[in-house]
Order: sequence, then structure tokens, then C-alpha cells
Amino acid sequence: MRKLVVGSRRSKLALTQSQQFIDKLKQVRPELDIEIKEIVTKGDRIVDKQLSKVGGKGLFVKEIQNELFEKQIDMAIHSLKDVPSVIPEGLTLGCIPDREVPFDAYISKNHTPLRELPEGSIIGTSSLRRGAQILSKYPHLEIKWIRGNIDTRLQKLETEDYDAIILAAAGLRRMGWSDDIVTTYLDKDVLLPAIGQGALGIECRSDDKELLDLLQEVHNKDVEKCVTAERTFLAEMDGSCQVPIGGYATINSQQQIEFTGLIMTPDGTERYEHTAIGESPTELGKEVSRVLKEQGAYEIIRKLNEEQ
Repeated sequence: MRKLVVGSRRSKLALTQSQQFIDKLKQVRPELDIEIKEIVTKGDRIVDKQLSKVGGKGLFVKEIQNELFEKQIDMAIHSLKDVPSVIPEGLTLGCIPDREVPFDAYISKNHTPLRELPEGSIIGTSSLRRGAQILSKYPHLEIKWIRGNIDTRLQKLETEDYDAIILAAAGLRRMGWSDDIVTTYLDKDVLLPAIGQGALGIECRSDDKELLDLLQEVHNKDVEKCVTAERTFLAEMDGSCQVPIGGYATINSQQQIEFTGLIMTPDGTERYEHTAIGESPTELGKEVSRVLKEQGAYEIIRKLNEEQ
């Protein structure tokens, strides 16, 4: 096998999860020679604006995909929730490895439970999905935009006027934070995760058979089925960072896929949600999308996309 060059965002989390994936590859193929090339994306450069206002998901992957096309790197290791539902022609997700905890972590001052926060308490999140779901269940709370890496957000919780923040549990765990810092993990009944949250997507060129064969050695077929249902729903709903959209699939005890899709208004006042069970991840994503469209959810998406 040739020497492999991995493209990764320069953030501490991106580099850490890239190294963790490389270590996983080397467990099955110790002889591999792999290096990481750090790539600064537009999303990394824009730190003072809400992502939904400046272009959304593709901000974290476009420069990296260009490096793949130019053969400067062999594969890219993405947080799957940052990857748009449509992959450019010539590229493919060659591997979906094991998924980390997909839920969100709620971290509050003095470990005050979410249900006990007093009226007017401020929760920091940069996610429309998180904000909408919190407001729908706890309309007496206030959502305040927050950006930055994990360390920055935790520091802001201590030094600024936030009573709590919500972060992806996967990032915390990959960075080695102990569960002690988390007040509680919010399961799907409280906060439905983002599409692909907790999963990695390993992107490479579609014609790189040698690498694609290697990646299959650390590929998780069950996780692939789940995220395919989620990402199909995202594509069918024309979802983006401008839209509070969530989706989460699991494999149940009968080895069927159970998928829940969610669309909301940013203020949490309108909620469209549907769960379906089936064998085909693609058909499942389409089915949930069809039901939500029939309920009127697409009108929310149309309005929000028109506003941008």
C-alpha cells in the first residue's frame, strides 16, 4: 500500500478524531504509512458569525474536497454532520466507522438540571436544531448564540452570562473529557440529534479501489444503514443549517431500521416529527420525508430558505 495522506480540518477536535481513525486503521494494518495534512476551511475562518447565516454545512468540507480532486490528499476524515447530503461526482464516502454517542450533552453551572432552570435562564448553542427543541419544551428559557471550540465554550459558560451550554457528546468524548463535566446527556426524546451526529465520514475518490478496499476493513455496515436513512431524509427535505432539522436512526432488536425525522420552526412553536421502521434506509428516509411534507413541514423549509 502506498503512503496515504489524510486531509483534516485544523481544529483540535478534527485532528484528534483523524488520529483516532488512523490508529484504528493501523490496528488492522500496522504497516501503513499515513500522514495528516491540515487544511483550514472557510468555516474555520469565520468565527464571529452564525454558520446558518453564512452558508451552512459545506463551509467545513469544500476546501478539503478540492484537495481530493487535485490529488493532494488521499482521503478526508469528516464529522459526518458537517457533510452536505450530496457528495460531488467523483468522490464517495468510502467508510463509515463505529459511531460515538450521537446525543447532545447538557452542561450547566452548578449542575442545575434543565427542567429546574429558572425563567430567563440563558442556554448557549449555535445550533438552530438545539435551540428550537429546547424552546418548544421550555419556552421560559432563552437561547443565546455561542461559537468556538469545546474549551472556548466551556470557558464562556464560566465567564459570560450563560447558565448552561449544549454540545455534541461525541466531541467531548473524543477529546477525552470525563462524564463528570456533563450535567446530563439529552436522549432523543428530549433533543433529537443532528443528521449523522457522532459518526465520521471517510471521503475519498470514487476510483481509488486500493484505498476503498482498505477502508472496508474498518467499515460499520449497521452505522452506514442508519446514517444513510438520516442523510436521505436530509436530502429529500432540502435541509440545511438554515433549518432546524434533526434525524436519528437505530437498528432495533428485529434488525430493522427505526428512523425518526424532525422539522421545526426556529422559535420552537411548530414541530413536525414522524418515526418509521423498515429494511431499506433510503426508502425509510424518503417515507419520513413524504409524511412530514404532507403534514406541512416543507413550508417551514421553503420560507427559511427564501429568507437567506
